[in-house]
Amino acid sequence: MDQLFAPWRMAYIDGAGKQEGCIFCDFPKEQEDRERLILARGELVFVILNAFPYNPGHLMVAPYRHEGAYENLKEEELLEMHRFGRKCIGVLKEAMNPQGFNLGINIGKTAGAGFAGHIHLHIVPRWDGDTNFMPVIAGTKVLPASLQETWDILKKVWEAHGRRR
Repeated sequence: MDQLFAPWRMAYIDGAGKQEGCIFCDFPKEQEDRERLILARGELVFVILNAFPYNPGHLMVAPYRHEGAYENLKEEELLEMHRFGRKCIGVLKEAMNPQGFNLGINIGKTAGAGFAGHIHLHIVPRWDGDTNFMPVIAGTKVLPASLQETWDILKKVWEAHGRRR
């Protein structure tokens, strides 16, 4: 029998890795982009890999400004967030060749927002057959690469996209 070893998941399960404060406010200030999984920075928003992804390459776009209500986003923040979302899709297509995407914003804890106080856009790449028996039977998602390896791949493609446009 094959065994899956994913010790990083325990931090999510037992809450030991739970961040105090707001990751969308605190992480960009640290200037440790690779360690904090920040893929790209804009003037008003930034892109970060989800540390507990639904699928490999699960990205989030968030404004630097702490805001929990979508309707309170400034026009410039809203526009840059969705422009970055569009670029995320292009980068993910080139780097990982998904067959589809889920995009969404969970507004409020009841809607599933892990950080309800800071709005963010999820970009989740999807592949045919990416929902198999593992999540259904074992409650386990198999990710074929580490978060750091995924960051390295996406960062290279992101930077190449910037040079092409």
